[in-house]
Amino acid sequence: MTISAHPLVDRARRLAADLLAPEAERVDQEGVPASHIAAVKRSGLLGAVAPVTHGGAGAPPSVLRETAEILAGACCSTWFVQTQHHTPVQTLTQSELPVRERLLGPLARGELLSGVAYAHLRAYPRVPVRVHRRGAGWRFDGTVPWYTGWGLNDVLLLAGVTDTGEVLFAFAEACDQRGLRASPPMRLAALTASHTVSLELDGLWLPEEAVALRTPYERWAPGDRARTLGTNPAVFGVARSALSLLDEETAGPLRVRLADVRRRAYALADQAEPGERTGERLAVRADAYEVLRTATTAAVVAGGGRAMALTSRAQRLAREALFLLVQGQTTESRAAHLRTLAGTPPEPGGIRNT
Repeated sequence: MTISAHPLVDRARRLAADLLAPEAERVDQEGVPASHIAAVKRSGLLGAVAPVTHGGAGAPPSVLRETAEILAGACCSTWFVQTQHHTPVQTLTQSELPVRERLLGPLARGELLSGVAYAHLRAYPRVPVRVHRRGAGWRFDGTVPWYTGWGLNDVLLLAGVTDTGEVLFAFAEACDQRGLRASPPMRLAALTASHTVSLELDGLWLPEEAVALRTPYERWAPGDRARTLGTNPAVFGVARSALSLLDEETAGPLRVRLADVRRRAYALADQAEPGERTGERLAVRADAYEVLRTATTAAVVAGGGRAMALTSRAQRLAREALFLLVQGQTTESRAAHLRTLAGTPPEPGGIRNT
């Protein structure tokens, strides 16, 4: 079966065409509604890479990439809310702790939607969220700067660092509770619709059976770093949507560029071991951003003054492109991207690993 013929890809296309794309401008201004999340849950897409034994589809990563492109190109805000869910699913799939059997099935079947609160771990050795042993569980204190899907998610996967330098991930209910308080929704230049807040943790206690992962930071960090090196499939989805607003004379050459960088990005994802060919991955990522910027800028230019209206599809896509420039950004990827924008060569010997 080809990727394009996979049932999940077909469901993503129908969801995008029937609901997400027609409503995208309204959602951009009013927020992702619960009805959109309900439709995503029913679609089976939340269990794309979850094991079949727990109700998932067990699809290959290429299917997850394809569906991500489709959803992001239709409504980037809805895509961004639901994409958080796949990290908890993958974390539980690899876990041997008791929480796996309690939550993996409901998450894989789309009965529950999970968010994530762990990007702050990349600030280490600064520790925004501290974890301490308390009785038969763990106490969390600190601030989660960004959390997406508040009010839409059922559970959240929260991470912090212990006194001994371990990262600890545990599940909590995604609601205000003793020791956990959310800020008002953030007003952002793009994806305000994604229900993004910050979380204040002041003695949030979670039992041992909520823990999904506990490992030394030095063991966890290389895998996380490897995941940030590649190109986000959403970049290709948003760029493709922008190109659909152009005449063929303008769009044609850009489609060729987009197809080329997409092919290179996915070849690296499929053929290279995680963490290998770092310089090449970051260079391809920067190339993809350049095509995205060009495509969305062209859509705004083609739209003229009408593109300045908040109801303009071209303007929404251009703002979403700005968001994707920094989503999942690390010190390493930022430095590589800035070198590309400045037209300076890579560091001697390739891009230095950090």
